[in-house]
Amino acid sequence: MLKLRPNCECCNRDLPADSAEAFICSFECTFCCSCAREVLRGTCPNCGGELVLRPRRPVDKLVKYPASTERVYKPTGCQKAA
Repeated sequence: MLKLRPNCECCNRDLPADSAEAFICSFECTFCCSCAREVLRGTCPNCGGELVLRPRRPVDKLVKYPASTERVYKPTGCQKAA
């Protein structure tokens, strides 16, 4: 089950579980739309994997399976892609 991390690793922007602007890689590294597209150009800086739109969990399932509250913030790992 996806953790649905609450923020962008690059800019620390809040990304609630229902956000349509959250992108993840296959390891669930999480980035906002701006960082994923403009800074990272669709590639995860941690694993080199593709960044895709994070699915949203239905509201009724969030009660039983809440999103993570653990924030991951690594601004030095989010340099502009060449």
